[in-house]
Amino acid sequence: MGSKASDLFIECLEEEGVEYIFGVPGEENLDMLDSLSRSTKIKLILTRHEQGAGFMAATYGRHTGKTGVCMATLGPGATNLVTAAAYAQLGGMPILMVTGQKPIKKSKQGRFQILDVVDMMRPITKFTHQLASADNIPSRVREAFRLAEEEKPGATHIEFPEDVADEHTDSRPLTPSIARRPSAEEKAVRAAVKLLEQAKSPILVLGAGANRKLTGRMLLQLVEKTGIPFVTTQLGKGVIDETHPRFVGCAALSAGDFVHKAIESADLIVNIGHDVIEKPPFFMKNGGTPVIHVSTRSAEVDPVYFPTVEVIGDIANAIWQIKNDIVPSGSWTFDRMLAARKAEAEHTASIDGDDRFPIYPPFLVRKIREAMPADGIICLDNGVYKIWFARNYAARQQNTVLLDNALATMGAGLPSAMASAMVYPDRKVMAICGDGGFMMNSQEMETAVRLGLNITVLILRDDSYGMIRWKQANMGFQDWGLTYGNPDFVKYAEAYGANGHRVEDAAGLPALLKQCLDTPGVHLIDCPVDYSDNDRILNKDIKELSAKL
Repeated sequence: MGSKASDLFIECLEEEGVEYIFGVPGEENLDMLDSLSRSTKIKLILTRHEQGAGFMAATYGRHTGKTGVCMATLGPGATNLVTAAAYAQLGGMPILMVTGQKPIKKSKQGRFQILDVVDMMRPITKFTHQLASADNIPSRVREAFRLAEEEKPGATHIEFPEDVADEHTDSRPLTPSIARRPSAEEKAVRAAVKLLEQAKSPILVLGAGANRKLTGRMLLQLVEKTGIPFVTTQLGKGVIDETHPRFVGCAALSAGDFVHKAIESADLIVNIGHDVIEKPPFFMKNGGTPVIHVSTRSAEVDPVYFPTVEVIGDIANAIWQIKNDIVPSGSWTFDRMLAARKAEAEHTASIDGDDRFPIYPPFLVRKIREAMPADGIICLDNGVYKIWFARNYAARQQNTVLLDNALATMGAGLPSAMASAMVYPDRKVMAICGDGGFMMNSQEMETAVRLGLNITVLILRDDSYGMIRWKQANMGFQDWGLTYGNPDFVKYAEAYGANGHRVEDAAGLPALLKQCLDTPGVHLIDCPVDYSDNDRILNKDIKELSAKL
């Protein structure tokens, strides 16, 4: 008789070491749900929207390197996972989405709710497959996990029709293979080292692919040995402690910032773990500064990116090889880069003490940095505040500043904080959301309370889609069509059984942050914010100051 297909599917997930399945089950998942109810190793995390489940699964994958699993039903359940699939795929986070489907051999419901989900998922996943036979479950699940976790990590999808889920099979789970990433080739490393030793002012640019513990360790050793300065992309924040004296900034703005001046003064750029999916931290041009590309994958050629030398393989190993081979040059000079860093630090110090109310973004960033321990995790939604945090918040460790600068979707801040608190229950976790992004998945407050999570949700309230409003002003358009009303966020939090707080003045902010971070439970802080100086500071002052360098 064998075992039921849905039981086998869950056993395959157990074999892969799955701890959680995040999701919103439907009628077509009931066999799988029944099998899951008997698992002693996997916990169901029931969410209030499939998008929240997908964001949580992706963040679990981002932190652990293991595939986060989420589930949804057919039709609208599957379409609600599309944004989370793109978030994981572009951001390099391993996930497996499992969606249900009507019986594929004989259905009495015609075309009701039927979409071609596999074809829909194809452009935004590394692997998508409809299970047509219970016997194939072990190999298809193993393949989905292999591809989700293989560099560059990303999204995979399996459709599990309900008649297949009810079949019986003698197949058994496959044991995951032991796989090691290939090491970078010696001659490529030698070519990179030769260019570095011949350069006058090299610089390191750290991207998303470098955001791994061992890679950060190797890069710190390289910087300590050579003294070469480094900058980060937004997804590379925290690879090396940003209080390090050789850190010269994060590429948060597109151009004209101090960090761009530092990069422009380099005669060689070493781009580590960067992918053109991220907003470019610099733009290459013919005859311009040569670039060494260090990554697990060869560079996708782009009009703004066509590197000179490529070192392909495990990034940590490649950096280790470079560090061992390189002899620091006596003719290197980093004065202009370090002058840009000094000018940026002086500029930040001149504005982050402004204690106006509503709260001024640079002041907010400084107070949150002071409140958060070195291993504390902030999870940013998407809005104009993301630029302030990317520029001014010094990340101390890998993956302690979770922001999304690949898909850059709204609505991910709260679910990513929830998953972070589940992976690291002993660390301080704060979601930082605009009022627009928060309301896109605010229903997950109920999930956070039900799970007993310890998180602080800081809502920066300006009663508008502030990022787009800022761009609208930049482009000379009339201020129109981007403002809205909000609920009373304190009462809203309390309605979910969370703790609601409101910032009444700048002086009270530090004590309130400390209280929320030190008190167990789900805390929401309604923080009115003043974005009136965004344009002056981010567009005018910074560009004028950096131009003087």
